Amino acid sequence: MEVLNKLTELSYALDTFYFLMSGALVMWMAAGFAMLEAGLVRAKNTTEILTKNIALFAIACVMYMLCGYNIMYPAEAVNSVWPGVGFLLGEDHTAEAVLGSKGETYYSSLSDFFFQVVFVATAMSIVSGAVAERMKLWAFLAFAVVMTGFIYPIQGYWKWGGGFLDGLGFLDFAGSGVVHLCGATAAFAGVLLLGSRKGKYGENGEIYPIPGCNMPLATLGTFILWLGWFGFNGGSELKISDISEANSVAMVFVNTNAAAAGGVVAALLTAQMMFGKADLSMTLNGALAGLVAITAEPLTPTPLVATLIGAVGGLIVVFSIVTIDKLKLDDPVGATSVHGVVGIWGLLAVCISNPEASLSAQLIGIACIFSFVFIASLITWYIIKIVMGIRVSEEDEYQGVDYSECGMEAYPEFTDSSKG
Repeated sequence: MEVLNKLTELSYALDTFYFLMSGALVMWMAAGFAMLEAGLVRAKNTTEILTKNIALFAIACVMYMLCGYNIMYPAEAVNSVWPGVGFLLGEDHTAEAVLGSKGETYYSSLSDFFFQVVFVATAMSIVSGAVAERMKLWAFLAFAVVMTGFIYPIQGYWKWGGGFLDGLGFLDFAGSGVVHLCGATAAFAGVLLLGSRKGKYGENGEIYPIPGCNMPLATLGTFILWLGWFGFNGGSELKISDISEANSVAMVFVNTNAAAAGGVVAALLTAQMMFGKADLSMTLNGALAGLVAITAEPLTPTPLVATLIGAVGGLIVVFSIVTIDKLKLDDPVGATSVHGVVGIWGLLAVCISNPEASLSAQLIGIACIFSFVFIASLITWYIIKIVMGIRVSEEDEYQGVDYSECGMEAYPEFTDSSKG
């Protein structure tokens, strides 16, 4: 019995450590989003987008601790749709409880909170890029409070907290829907109310490209996100302390990497055929699209199938970005396409490799997540618009929101020193 207890303790410690390190990798994705977005906006808006990214991460951590985690994982839910509201984190497992659970409790509850909270921040990071260069900083942060404390946890409960979508058989291994579609939908609602950047579209339907200021930084951000995704998907296996689970984690890592590679190749080739050039921004989004596509089910496909799922995501994202631009929906970083449109593809692609998947359940899950998040976000954005406004003035937008919102510039040595 003593040997068995020691093995249980060792297994608990190993799985907890794996969970924490996976969460740390996902936290590193916050740096990836910050660098990607800083590279894809204009120089005059860099400081503000960086401020958004670090502030939203902190807000997500506070709000999820205060109420979000208990909404998403309630001790006793009201029903399968409404989880109820709870506050603050409880005590962690005691040694007696772990040993008495006969292997059912295999990681620290606080490690679970840490892993989940960085997912919330990821969903909110998706929003920041889509509304970049013209949204008020404090309006964005006000929305972050509602998004991370309430909107995200409620729809997260429906699947991961044991709500009605989980009961229907909706499958979403690591969050193509719960995280990525959710974030993209909230961003889409904001973009609709916010409008496009000045000079982006002409009166006769012309589309004028607004290139980012730092493509090396955007590329670095993409590589950081690629690395962090191993924690995102790999950690979602939840356990690594036996042979079967260790093999599953290895498969998740391989498939995650394969899908990203497939997305890059497909987006690169598609851009070359459509534009006659190897468009770097499309290629970077192809990598992210491949990663989003495989996130719903990175365990059951073979590496070849995972590569093809990612490749379809890379193909879709190029056409989606072009189409959304033609609809005059201004998304500076392509977030709604990468995380929303391709997130839907990823959820549908589950049916390709997982025999337990139901197309009807996947479609219901997509519809429920999109509908709830869109309506809740649109209402929230609209209230913020009435109370404090969501868009900066034309003058501030022209000069750049770095100065008007943050009082400093990211690249002061490249600006006109004669000003002010």
